This record gives sequence, structure tokens and C-alpha cells, in this order.
Amino acid sequence: MSTRSQSLSRRSFGKLAAAAAAAAGGVTLGACSSGGGTASPNAPLRIMAINHVWTHTISKRLGEFEDLIGRRVSISMLTADQLANSYNVKLNASATDVDVMMVRALQEQLIFAHNGWLTDLSDRVRDDAFRWDDFQEAPRERSATAGKVLSVPVVTERPALYYRKDLVADLGGPPRTLDALMDQSLELADRRNNFFGYVGRGQRNGSVSQWSSFLYSFGGDFTVDGQSAIGTPEAIAAYEFYGRLLERTGPPGVTNMSLEQAMPIFAQGKAAFYIDADAIYTNFLDPGVSTVQDTVGFAPFPAGPAGSRPHNIPSWSLAINEFSLLRDDAWAFIRWASSPEMVAALQSEGIPGARESAWSDPATLGAFPGELAESMRISTENGLGHDRPDVLQVSRARDIVGRPLVAGILGESVPPVARDADAEFADFLVRDNRHRES
Repeated sequence: MSTRSQSLSRRSFGKLAAAAAAAAGGVTLGACSSGGGTASPNAPLRIMAINHVWTHTISKRLGEFEDLIGRRVSISMLTADQLANSYNVKLNASATDVDVMMVRALQEQLIFAHNGWLTDLSDRVRDDAFRWDDFQEAPRERSATAGKVLSVPVVTERPALYYRKDLVADLGGPPRTLDALMDQSLELADRRNNFFGYVGRGQRNGSVSQWSSFLYSFGGDFTVDGQSAIGTPEAIAAYEFYGRLLERTGPPGVTNMSLEQAMPIFAQGKAAFYIDADAIYTNFLDPGVSTVQDTVGFAPFPAGPAGSRPHNIPSWSLAINEFSLLRDDAWAFIRWASSPEMVAALQSEGIPGARESAWSDPATLGAFPGELAESMRISTENGLGHDRPDVLQVSRARDIVGRPLVAGILGESVPPVARDADAEFADFLVRDNRHRES
């Protein structure tokens, strides 16, 4: 059995157990549930998940869930790439040895849905006791593909503006607009002495998700009515702004930087501003990796011409393998792990969930720095539910969309590159839609 955690009362878990049993169509906890076949009563419920703080935290509570369902739970933690590769191998073979799948609703879900690998959860989530309407609108909408709810969000993510409080004190505080971000970054940059005004992702594929908030705040999007929109004036303005920001105030070699390379530059006190996922904030408070723990500040995404329009996405969700023989028990796990009580408990430990009830409870935000909690709250209200193109072949799409970004960072003229990428993306969308409909 897994290590016990006493954060939630046995009484609370008893209520969850009863609800989970009811949601499983009257299957009693501990009974063998099935999904198209028969599983041994001794077979474990198998979960495949990302090696993530959410997974580590929920793992400490698995003993309580095992007691509730009378079945052992086996959980495997992998990197994102390992997880995606394992899913492709197992699901292509219609494997039954994975029940609950931790997936990215914006990355794998569409292709998995296209292949028929995910169980339709629509009827289950609409059970009144589950309170599907308690989930934030943007993550909830991204959980559905072709009108079917295929996953339940458990971790959400938004961009945050990380800044140096000691450096902006004389500038009126952190920038509230993108124009102010540009002005302050230019003023504070001292690149001859290896200090940068702004650091951010510049790698062609990896930068697209964080650039998306710039795109939306300039009034653009990746597609409009199913057609490429990366050649619109709004998109070109966003490309030019982001490119200019990094070209004039960023570090050398930034076109090779994704999260893993950009984050340490800010953490080591070599940049004034950095925009990236709010989930990584602990890196800047850890004295083992950060020199700015006493001076880092947190602010909402700055407003552009269209206002502040950050993404608010379900970075990780739970789904059920269509070939699982334990689909009822798998749903009982998802229901337990995403319940209002569990989301509130995990969020109070610093893991941002997707339920409105947790975000509206000040007690659940106590683990976050005050400025960051307020920033996250604001972004959950006005955030958009995607940070990349909504296509089957996500990585290929990001590669196309990222090309004008690199051109801008290198100081090249963006409009001709954006027009060329727009034509390439338009052709890609035609092919991608054909695959989707086949």
C-alpha cells in the first residue's frame, strides 16, 4: 500500500467513496468493474502519469483511495516525451494494461480522440454530484473534442510576469502594459555587462506557447474560422514586438532557448523581466537555484492593444484508456482526484487546480506568494483556453508558427516571413483537417 496522508478527513473520503460508487453505475467499491472485458479482482488499477509535483502529491494519498475501492493502485511516472511514446506504443496495440492516462488536452488529446483511444466521459461528468460546472470555463471547454468530454483537468497554467522589485521601484512598479515592458526592458538592459532587460523563450517550437499571450493581447489568434491567421496585421505586430523585445534587450543565443535555458538566466539575477508559466515560480524562491528569492516580484500579463489576454490552460488532465478493463474504477479515481475537496487540498499546497470553488477560497491560495496568487486569479478570469494551434499535428504546427518569431529575434523583416509561414500553415491546416475527418 502507498504512504498514507492525513490532509483530508476519513469522513470526507467516505463521502467521496460513496459518490464514486454511485458514479460508477452502482458498482460497489472494491467490486470488479469492467470496460468491454473482464478484469481479475486482483488486477491493479494502472495509472500512467507525468513526473510532476501533482503526481508526487497525489501518490502520497493513494493508500486512502486503495482502501476506498479495495483494489491496489499502480502508478508509473515518466517524462512528457516518454509518456507520449509509451501511449503511442500501448494504444496502437489496444493494450489493456493502462487504465488512467495523464494527458495534455492541448497536445495529445485531439490525435488520441481521432484514433479512438479515449473513453467518452460526457455522461459521467454531467452527474450533478460531480459539479462539472465548478470547473473553470476555459479548461472545461478544452476537455471536449468533437462534442465529447474526454478528459478532466487537474493542473492549470497561466503566464506570469516575473520581475525584479529592486529594479522597478524607481520606474513606477512593474509594467502594466506591453509598451511599458518594452520601455523598462530597454532602460534596464546592460548587455555589455551581461545583464538583460528581458529573457524569454526564443526557440522556434518551444516559444510558441508563451508567445500566444502576446498574440492574443495584440488582438490575434492562430486561426480564425478554421483558417490561418498568423499573417494578419495583429499577428505580425505581435511577432515584431516579441522579436524586438528579445533582439534589443535579451541574451545572446536566445533563439536556442526554451524554458530550461531561459529560466536560469532570470533565477541567477541576470535579467529584469521574464514571462513564463506561473507553475515554475518555486524555482525563483529556492535559494539552491536562485539568487533573486528576496527580490523577485509577480504580476499579471501586461496589456497589449487588445488588453491583457493571457492563456489559461489545462496543462495536465486525466483520461481513461478506451481499452481499459477497469473503466469504472478508473472513473472513480478521476472523480476522487479531481473532487472539490482534493483540488482545494492540493491547491493549498501550491498546485493550481481547475475548480472555481478552489480559486474563490482564499485559504487555497495561501501557499502562493500574495502577488502571484492575485496574478493567477486575474488570469483565470480573462484567460483563453489554448496556447497553441488546435490541430492534430501540434509539433509541426508550432514549428511553422515559430518561424516568424525567430526572424524577428534575429532582426530580420517579419512581414515577408510571416506571409510565407501563413501560406505554409494554411496548406498544413487543409491536410490536417483531412486527416481529422478521415
